[in-house]
Amino acid sequence: MSVGSGDARREKILEALRGAEGPLSGGALAEASGVSRQVVVTDIALLRTRGEKIVSTSRGYVLTANNALERPVRLFKCRHSPEQTADELTCVVDLGGRVEDVFVNHRVYGKVSSELGIGSRRDVERFMAELASGVSAPLMEVTSGYHFHHVSAESEEVLDEVAQALSEHGYLVALTDYEAATFS
Repeated sequence: MSVGSGDARREKILEALRGAEGPLSGGALAEASGVSRQVVVTDIALLRTRGEKIVSTSRGYVLTANNALERPVRLFKCRHSPEQTADELTCVVDLGGRVEDVFVNHRVYGKVSSELGIGSRRDVERFMAELASGVSAPLMEVTSGYHFHHVSAESEEVLDEVAQALSEHGYLVALTDYEAATFS
C-alpha cells in the first residue's frame, strides 16, 4: 500500500473510533478498513505515536480524548474479595459512573494497570464473564484485595455519590498522601 492510503486508512479508523458509542474490536476495524487485524494493531500504534489517546480494553479500542477529558475523574482506592467485584462495579455504573481503569501498586513490580471502560451493567456482566473464563485473575489478587480505579462521571456530585456508595458497601479505602500525589 502507498503511504497515502495508509494515512487515509488511519483517518478512517480514527473517525470510526470518534463515532463509536463503545469499544470497537480490532477485527471490526480490520473488516471496515479491508485489512488484517495486525495492520489495524500497527495503525493504532502509529496513531498513538502522533498523540491520539486510544486505549485498549478487553472489548476493543476506545478513543478517550472525546469523552474522558470532558468528564470529571476521581481516583478511588478499594479493597474487597474477588466475589464482590461485580457488586463494586455495579455500585459505580448504577450511579452514572464509568470505571476507566484498574491498577495495583505492587511492591516489586510497581504500578500494574489495565484500561476497563466499564460504564453499564452490561459491561460489568461481560467483564465478569471474562474473569469467570479462568484465563486470568483480577489484579487485586496480587495485592491482598487492594486496587485503584479512575472513575469518570458527568459531574463531581455523581462522583461524590459513587464515593458514598463504595464507602457504604465497605469497599472504599482512604488514599495515602503518597497515593493521592502519585496516582491522581
